[in-house]
Amino acid sequence: MSNTALAEFAPKVQWERSYVAGDKTFCIYLAEDEAAIHEHAKISSFPASRITPFLSIIDSKAAN
Repeated sequence: MSNTALAEFAPKVQWERSYVAGDKTFCIYLAEDEAAIHEHAKISSFPASRITPFLSIIDSKAAN
């Protein structure tokens, strides 16, 4: 269902990846705004209880 919903929201919402840690899942999206993520979650029938915007990315490529 999530991929079908993503197709409806493209390009407003793009799923990058998800991380599973214990009983929690953290999903990384590129999105137009927070409302678009909430709407995608509603249609996909999964909770989006907390959305945290990322302002920048630090990774091993940026550490040089």
